[in-house]
Amino acid sequence: WSGGLVFCCSQVVQGFSWGSKQLGIPTTFPEQVVDNLPADVPTGIYCGWASVGSGDVHKMMVSTGWNPYKKKSMETHIMPTFEDDYYAEILTVAIIGCLRPEKNFDSLESLIPAIQGDIEEAKKWLDLPEYLKLREDNFFPGISLFIAMQSH
Repeated sequence: WSGGLVFCCSQVVQGFSWGSKQLGIPTTFPEQVVDNLPADVPTGIYCGWASVGSGDVHKMMVSTGWNPYKKKSMETHIMPTFEDDYYAEILTVAIIGCLRPEKNFDSLESLIPAIQGDIEEAKKWLDLPEYLKLREDNFFPGISLFIAMQSH
């Protein structure tokens, strides 16, 4: 992947619920954006920023990879997690960097600490000044509305 920003916007749909039920890590499943990812973006774990609806912009981690049904999928984990589901809301995502390539795990017990490590790594990246400033990108609906209101 050549790097740079990847912007995605989609209605959140329910996936297989493996992320929240088996891993204790809520995820969203905006599957239709997978087909629109640049062809040179490999499967893996990425970090960036996300907003739900016109809400606040939060740190996020996104996994793109092949699910057990041999379909490429994209799952987004927003930090901090939300109390309620937000299916049917619009999810806006700015992917800023790759944390690691997709990897298979032998067990759930080995997957969970890897995900926790990915979350901590994403938080460190997103606290860096060059990535922190991207949180204010006018791609996010709430930011665009704020900028439009300020200009009048």
